[in-house]
Amino acid sequence: MMGRRWNGIVRAAGLAWLTLGVLLGGSAQAQIVEVGNGGPGPVKAEHLTAELTTLSPQIAAGGTLQAGLVLTMQEDWHVYWINAGDSGEPPAIHWTLPTGLTAGPMHFPPPSRLPLGPLMDFGYEDSVAFPVLLTASPSMQPGKVHLDAHVSWLVCSSICLPGKAHLGIDLKVVKGPLPAPPAVGALGTALSELPSPLADGMSASAVTDAKQILVTLKTGSRETGAQIYPYDSEVIDNAAEQRVEPVTDGAEVWLKRAEDSTSPPKTLHALVEFPDIGAFDFTVPVTQGVVPAPPLAAQTTPSNRSDQDQDQDQALTAFGAIGLAFLGGLLLNLMPCVFPVLFLKGLSLLHSASEERGRQRLHGWMYTAGVVVSFWAIVAGLLILRAGGRELGWGFQLQSPGFVAVLASLVFFLGLSLAGQFELGLSLTSAGGELARRPGLAGSFFTGMLATVVATPCMAPLMGAAVGFALVQQAWLTFAVFTSLALGLAVPFLALTMQPQWTKVLPPPGAWMETLKHLVSVPLFATAIWLTWVYGRLYSSDGTDHMAWLLCCFLVLAIAGWTLGRWPAKWGAAVAAMALIAVALALPLHQPEVDKLLWQPYTEANFKAARATGDPVFIDFTAAWCLSCQVNERAVLQSGEVERALEKNHMQLLKADWTQYDPMITKELGSLGRSGVPTYVIYPPGKISNADVLPEVLTKQIVLKAIRTDAKPMGSQTKEAESH
Repeated sequence: MMGRRWNGIVRAAGLAWLTLGVLLGGSAQAQIVEVGNGGPGPVKAEHLTAELTTLSPQIAAGGTLQAGLVLTMQEDWHVYWINAGDSGEPPAIHWTLPTGLTAGPMHFPPPSRLPLGPLMDFGYEDSVAFPVLLTASPSMQPGKVHLDAHVSWLVCSSICLPGKAHLGIDLKVVKGPLPAPPAVGALGTALSELPSPLADGMSASAVTDAKQILVTLKTGSRETGAQIYPYDSEVIDNAAEQRVEPVTDGAEVWLKRAEDSTSPPKTLHALVEFPDIGAFDFTVPVTQGVVPAPPLAAQTTPSNRSDQDQDQDQALTAFGAIGLAFLGGLLLNLMPCVFPVLFLKGLSLLHSASEERGRQRLHGWMYTAGVVVSFWAIVAGLLILRAGGRELGWGFQLQSPGFVAVLASLVFFLGLSLAGQFELGLSLTSAGGELARRPGLAGSFFTGMLATVVATPCMAPLMGAAVGFALVQQAWLTFAVFTSLALGLAVPFLALTMQPQWTKVLPPPGAWMETLKHLVSVPLFATAIWLTWVYGRLYSSDGTDHMAWLLCCFLVLAIAGWTLGRWPAKWGAAVAAMALIAVALALPLHQPEVDKLLWQPYTEANFKAARATGDPVFIDFTAAWCLSCQVNERAVLQSGEVERALEKNHMQLLKADWTQYDPMITKELGSLGRSGVPTYVIYPPGKISNADVLPEVLTKQIVLKAIRTDAKPMGSQTKEAESH
């Protein structure tokens, strides 16, 4: 009973997360925008392309013709079967037809199982065609006719987005009869896969008890696998494993009843898919009785085993994200934000070499605890914000001037310590006496927290994918990924405390340590300058770039002065100092590069004006505090090749600066299924085309290919995509 109640809680939680995903995906638009104008040809919508198609351009008066709705989804997006499973809605079509022409119901080919956390949906990935039989009255006159349809759907990935399109197709009515057209293309494939009624000699029966339904299928031959999809919802536990026992003339399938069902179903209307003979529809009465346990030898069907592979793929994805987070945490120690903090702790470890080994290990565990607890606090905040419908992402706190000011001051303070102004942390870890030892352990815990805080502006390699994955998962998986990230950040220092003898490979404490400390202070001061630049951009962009270059000048002058002081009266030091001074003065005096292309600020008016031109539109969602944005812009978007391609294809360029929190930009990001920057979007030509969202990490090849594809009219780009 307790397990059943827990399953219900998990199921409810999963449905709640899906509902939140639908709200986040759909709340950005008060009304769903219908794409297409009812003309022939494909129409591109968000994350899919929709098109009406037929097996022939002609239909005979008094004859029939197979038509269909073809949906082609972007990678990792899906639409739903007639019974969507635990969540979702199937596509629907509403016709407006000429007199004498009628359309039958839309048919659904067999779906696939689509795991979603503790839930299971039924639907289609990649592409799918839904056949519809058209019938022409014998009284129809020959000539051209137009078929009009309004189509709606729900397309989902980590979020769900409703969509609709106005589609059409032209047909020619001729005097019959006509030869049967070949069943080719996506529509032909769907027709060949449609379920048929059980053939003569085939049968099905079902018996149920309080927990299971046993379906016995007779086909006349031994079936090694079977997968059952009920047409009615809340009949079976969709996510539960279906156990299959092959028998001489068919197969037996054990289905777990839905947790919430209070009474057994009277009938079972379902689709069964056999791996060798295809799919069949059946409707049978369900009798109450004793359902024996499946034999130990019973296996999942090949199709269900494929679903298990999908589950394993998801598990591998989760494990992969946890592994990437750990590696990203390790690399985070080498980032200029974090490395000096770890360096301070390493110095303290050298100075405390006389302490007992157990005491040194305790410092390592306290440092690790500080890192992990800090990350848990961040995760808790993210989950609270996510539950409240707020936009989430690594570094969002950098939109707060107060946070940036405190962080910049803290980094600068640490830089002063490394530069020799004072000793931070060493006195806490080396002071004797029991009273002083407590602050020493507290200092290690605080240093772990400090390492986490100063890591917030940094995005180490491998971190982006892991963090992006974590923020759209269930709470336990989000915690697991961030805990792995925290452990990766903490492991290097923890390893040193576990094996203090490793420090023996270094020279004994001496003057070299002071020199190295001074050098390590440079990236800290550079980080402080960058944060100061971000702080200025949070208020105004006027003059902040020039101010940052002047601060860099001061930093290089400080290095020149340190060189003269470190090696006084040395010709080499004097030459090096003079060279550094020349570089320093050149920094604020150089002319910064100006974009060759004109980027308009993103506003609703500018966006509408750009779309009204009929040209393709490129939008760069960026922020000053986003290091990935700055790298993408300087290395890719401002490269000569990309700028020439943008200009050649008459791209309307808009820049959505999210350095300061902007609800309009936040809303637009939500409508695109994104929760942060960088985000890059191309709207193909036309006033009603939908967005093509580019990857977060850009290369010249990715952008140039997207420009070539999206600069074309929608019809030609869809055909090109299908040809590939």
